[in-house]
Amino acid sequence: MIFFQNVWWVLVLLGIMILIHELGHYWAARYFDVRVEAFSFGFGPRLFGFRRGETDFRVSLVPFGGYVKMTGEQAADEDAPDGPGAADPRSFLAKPRWQRMIIAFAGPAMNILLALALLTGLFLYRYPKIVGSDGPAVVGYVAKDSVAAKAGILPGDRIARFDDIADPTWEDVVIAEVAATNRPVPVVLARGSGQLIVTVTPALDEQNGVGSLGWTAQHEIQLGGVSPDMEAARVGLRAGDLLVALDGVALRSTQMLLALLKEGQGKPVELTYSRNGEVRKAQVTPRAVGEGDAKRYMLGVQLSPRVTFVSLPFAEALRESARQNYRSAGLIVQFLRGMVERRMSPKNLEGPVGIARLSGDAAREGLATFVGLMAAVSLNLAIFNLLPIPILDGGTILMLAIEIIMRRDLSLQVKEAVFKLGFVFLMMLVVFVLYNDISKLLPG
Repeated sequence: MIFFQNVWWVLVLLGIMILIHELGHYWAARYFDVRVEAFSFGFGPRLFGFRRGETDFRVSLVPFGGYVKMTGEQAADEDAPDGPGAADPRSFLAKPRWQRMIIAFAGPAMNILLALALLTGLFLYRYPKIVGSDGPAVVGYVAKDSVAAKAGILPGDRIARFDDIADPTWEDVVIAEVAATNRPVPVVLARGSGQLIVTVTPALDEQNGVGSLGWTAQHEIQLGGVSPDMEAARVGLRAGDLLVALDGVALRSTQMLLALLKEGQGKPVELTYSRNGEVRKAQVTPRAVGEGDAKRYMLGVQLSPRVTFVSLPFAEALRESARQNYRSAGLIVQFLRGMVERRMSPKNLEGPVGIARLSGDAAREGLATFVGLMAAVSLNLAIFNLLPIPILDGGTILMLAIEIIMRRDLSLQVKEAVFKLGFVFLMMLVVFVLYNDISKLLPG
């Protein structure tokens, strides 16, 4: 059942992405009076559709993708004496190069606008804000034997400077940490009334493919839910309670709590928590789950940073949407750059199988989560299509830019060779992400 739900929701998500992307190309082509022969949702044989004017709007067999076929779009069509684009002033190649660049850019531009619109609409209704997230970056947890631990960083340290960023928020730190994978970074820490200067090198996390120092932000721990058959429910804990301390040790983050429970090996602990401003205590015995290195000790609660939900006015929602999309785009670019420089692993690239799983999970969590995922996928699709790879929109734009600089067309042989190279690269990428998806599903 879950499999079919995942398939349905990934078709919905990708369907909207593809439709919006191809509409960008279509509208731009029509604006510049280019003849559009076909608007296809999907690739391969035509299943069904309708004709409106000179355009065949169709649904094709393979749903993962789409295209807008314009007269004379291929150089071979234009050069053929009896080809469909020969001497046709409405063919794609008959238009000035700057117009062709706009047509190529219009698809990714629509995906960027969609990501902006989706988050803006979401924030008008429901904007999640982690309490304290816009304040100073304070370390809440340092993993044992991590890069941060070996550098002497402790929970409670405030990050006064990370690389060249003064007084960063934790969001700034996360972005800079990813960008600095396998590169030494100076960090200034405020501890008590003094300062500590260290140099750290974010190590590649094999699980997610990006750099990590092994630390997390300080945040309040709020209970999102309580399992009725576990210890937490027995002692009276409720959703919304704030966890304050464990055996007298102040809790600075969810990861810190989990680490302390693991160190206790299932022994009874005294949990201090706050409810409506009133501090309470309870004796709880954690339950062991799993075996070996995967063994964990559970209280029977859902843990999360304390989050407040507010509705933003339109102007503020638009600004926040633009800021988050800009930040996300920066992370994507930094990740791609890290892969090219071989400082980051491509293992966390998601293909159709991974996106289907994420789509189903997001849909089951609710509309807000699904809309957030749709915005992220739309932005990723835009950036991917703008990469200077032949066969993608970015490759088309690059070749047109080269022709503008050269003030002449590239030869047909060069264009065909570049197109074939891009096609081979794209097929290799498809095979890799499918292999990556499948390998994540296999045990071990």
